[in-house]
Amino acid sequence: KGHFAAGAGRAKRPRGAGRQLEAGMRGILITCNMNERKCVGEAYSLLGEYGDLLYGPEQFSDHEERLSGSDREEDEDDVEAALKKEVGQIRASTEQKLRRFQSVESGANNVVFIRTQGIEPENLVHHILKDMHTTKKKKTRVILRMLPISGTCKAFMEDMKKYTETFFEPWFKAPNKGTFQIVYKARNNSHMSREEVIKELAGIVGSLNPENKVDLNNPQYTVVVEIIKTVCCLSVVRDYVLFRKYNLQEVVKSNKEDAQQNPSNLTEEQNSEVVKAETEEEEKSSKEVKEENK
Repeated sequence: KGHFAAGAGRAKRPRGAGRQLEAGMRGILITCNMNERKCVGEAYSLLGEYGDLLYGPEQFSDHEERLSGSDREEDEDDVEAALKKEVGQIRASTEQKLRRFQSVESGANNVVFIRTQGIEPENLVHHILKDMHTTKKKKTRVILRMLPISGTCKAFMEDMKKYTETFFEPWFKAPNKGTFQIVYKARNNSHMSREEVIKELAGIVGSLNPENKVDLNNPQYTVVVEIIKTVCCLSVVRDYVLFRKYNLQEVVKSNKEDAQQNPSNLTEEQNSEVVKAETEEEEKSSKEVKEENK
């Protein structure tokens, strides 16, 4: 029993181990302050709370319920039986439908990726931030930013160009139009060029409708480009400036008047008061977008 107990201890791996972020996934990219395991726990709790409110409680199969109920009936002293049961559960879980939220390895330190199933990531995350912005109630300790990822593709320029030509259509293809900015971040990737990515993506947005214009102060939409290794994560979000770049720690801080305002209807001056101008790095990127769209 001691041998099996030791093996069980060694077998414990961080949640998400064995599942990797890859092209084709949708979900939520979360940054944290060093404690990834606690970040995953906070993410499950927060997403579960708001997911139930927006989409109703998650439905489990009868088989899953039987497994969860049998956990409490096992003799905890029988290590061999417990290990066999765990192996059986893991094997069975691969045959079940995907859960609503599932942590996968992101491929970068201090970054957690929660894969989603059957929900719209941008709607869920926007709802969370809007509620926290209004109530000013802090609900997390280690989670920093929470970005919805509505699409992923391979992080190579040709793949990104082909993918975004369709991906951007709901927001930017005529008759749809809007003001926008592009924010870019790359982790564990050295082959992509920031300047090239911004130039190409801004050109695609412009080609979908010439009336799409860059606005660095109060854009209707922010195109988020997050590259991790060989995966490009994309989203188009609203109220990026107002919600402090989707930072859960910052969005609950008190502001003078904007807590009672409708986020999407704030004036440029009000938005400018909420958040300082972008970082130098982001300003550089934004200037390149603006020059490309003149």
